[in-house]
Amino acid sequence: MAAEISYSKPVADWETRAFWEGCGRHELVLQRCRDCQTVQFRPRAICAKCLSSDIEHFVASGRGTVYTFTVTHQNHLPAFRDACPYVLAYVDLEEGPQLMTHVVGCDPQDVRIGMPVEVEFVDLERDPAKDASRGIAAGTAIPRFHPS
Repeated sequence: MAAEISYSKPVADWETRAFWEGCGRHELVLQRCRDCQTVQFRPRAICAKCLSSDIEHFVASGRGTVYTFTVTHQNHLPAFRDACPYVLAYVDLEEGPQLMTHVVGCDPQDVRIGMPVEVEFVDLERDPAKDASRGIAAGTAIPRFHPS
């Protein structure tokens, strides 16, 4: 049986802070443009469609479908080496944008394009002093998806 992926702690900045704080609460937080209603992921200061800076954050459903994926059988990076084989996928979120993520909770051979998935979160170890110096919110977690 493969080991868990050893996720690194993300570094949050002013554009990504709401996303990472949401993950720490086990919520998938996306952005929506108040002018054109476009929902976007990766967090940024302006709308990728109309360039408006009138952006709001909201909690997404956490549901989606596998758009495409690959099964990784070999990776020599220490954080991933013992987790092979694992699935790296783009998930189409119900709200519209795509998110690159891992699919877990099933045999990699069972993952299919169009498969319904739901978000889950991997809590990262806390080191409040070190995390604060790196701009990381307390209680950071990494989103990944499992079959629903």
